[in-house]
Amino acid sequence: MKTEKTLHRNINPWRQGLLFSLLALASLFTGLVTAETLHEERSVYRNIFVTEVDGRRCLLFNAVRGERNQTCMNMRNPKEFVFHYARMTMAGLLVNPDPKNILIAGLGGGTLPSALHELYPNAKIEIIEIDQAVVNVAKNFFNFQESANVETHVVDARVFIKRAGLTGRKFDFIVLDAFTGEYIPEHMLTQEFLEEVKQVLTPDGVLISNTFSTSQLYAHESETYRAVFGDFFNLKMSGSGNRVIIAQQKELPSLGTLKANAQPLHETLKPYGVEILEFPGRMGTRPDWDQTKRVLTDQFSPANLLGR
Repeated sequence: MKTEKTLHRNINPWRQGLLFSLLALASLFTGLVTAETLHEERSVYRNIFVTEVDGRRCLLFNAVRGERNQTCMNMRNPKEFVFHYARMTMAGLLVNPDPKNILIAGLGGGTLPSALHELYPNAKIEIIEIDQAVVNVAKNFFNFQESANVETHVVDARVFIKRAGLTGRKFDFIVLDAFTGEYIPEHMLTQEFLEEVKQVLTPDGVLISNTFSTSQLYAHESETYRAVFGDFFNLKMSGSGNRVIIAQQKELPSLGTLKANAQPLHETLKPYGVEILEFPGRMGTRPDWDQTKRVLTDQFSPANLLGR
């Protein structure tokens, strides 16, 4: 303590401030942990990385504006949903608590289909993923497994859904989660595409779409969903840059129904880190966007410009 006081007397204020700043920076960098790269490859569509740091394993796609995590797994608790948007996706169960035919566009690390299979082992789950390399990574690094009731189709999601509509197939729980921080598939945002999705949705089915809560795209996308489905639930959570759109063909359930459906799911979803009881009060239908914005169509869908 004596030495510290003497040091402070002999150093002028500017030098003292500089010394404290350097000490703080040294302390900061000492605490940093370098991520270990477990896997990297260049697929047909993107650069793919799997990294791990401090017990968290992540799938990353190399992006023009920086690397973005697509999926992260807590290796100490693999069931836990690390990201807000993954937890928010489970709000679709408040609209349809007992799905039997599930369709998911976008695999990532396979967190969502794995969880839904654990929750609904008798449900048929089909995943659409355009990149075979992503399927391989999900199996090799994120515990994703196919089975008699879990099947992956390596194909463009719009192509799959168009074919499904032509053959009369129906799904009662559809999740659109094919967007990345780098690229938005513009053909999966248009009015025509959503009409095709609507065609394969059962009368009581629910559509859940994970998308962004900021950017110019927000209003255009909102108007497009409203043009096809009418009112929809708009779920946002603090701390997340995502929002989840929840829509169906018939009238949306009341707040009372959402709360009633949440009760039996509460304990079931706890191991996944999903606080389902919080969601009903956040699932609003009132427009919070510019309703004069143009609907996105196959002829007008500049999503990657609007999404910046």
